Amino acid sequence: MSNKGKQKSKIKGKKRILKQRLKVPPALNQFTKTLDKNLATSLFMMPLKYRPEDKAENEGKTVEAKKRIIEKYGLNHVTYLIEQNKAQLVVIAHDVDPI
Repeated sequence: MSNKGKQKSKIKGKKRILKQRLKVPPALNQFTKTLDKNLATSLFMMPLKYRPEDKAENEGKTVEAKKRIIEKYGLNHVTYLIEQNKAQLVVIAHDVDPI
């Protein structure tokens, strides 16, 4: 194992011990839960349902006034939406630390 590998494993060990010893606030503890395979699959299929219609699908329909669902991304923008209580669903990758 290289010197960098030893340092990384040492940091991971310290981080694991620190997480066990500290009381984690509920706002951060919610990010420790992960999705099971079925729910993750349905989550990845959801944006396909809300994608924009192409011209062939749009020609046969009448114009309907409905509120569109919009995907937002970017750390600062998503943080702002959460603070304003406008975010309905926030998805974070498993390798991102929200702290």
